[in-house]
Amino acid sequence: MLVTFTTKAYADITMFGDVAIAMLKMMGHSGTVPSAIRAEDVPAALSRLKAAVEAGTALPPHAGKDADEPVVSTAHRALPLIELLAAAAKDGCGVMWK
Repeated sequence: MLVTFTTKAYADITMFGDVAIAMLKMMGHSGTVPSAIRAEDVPAALSRLKAAVEAGTALPPHAGKDADEPVVSTAHRALPLIELLAAAAKDGCGVMWK
C-alpha cells in the first residue's frame, strides 16, 4: 500500500503504507487512511513529528532483504513529510492523505 500526502502549499508526498502510518502516529494521529488534519492542527502535528524523530523514539531504520540496499533512517524518511507540514503550517493549509 502507498499513502499520498497532499496540501495546497506543497507538492504531493508518497510513502510506503507502513512508514506513513508510523509517521501519522508520531504526529499524534490514529493512523487512519484516508484522513486529514485541519489547518489549525498542522503546527502541533509538525511539532510532535519533529520531537519524535529528534528523540529517537521513531521507527528503527528499515533494513531490506538485500544486504546491498542502503539503510534509510527514520529522520531521512520523515524529512519530506516535515517539509510538507511546515509549508502547510506557514500557508495555513490543511493536510490530507489517501
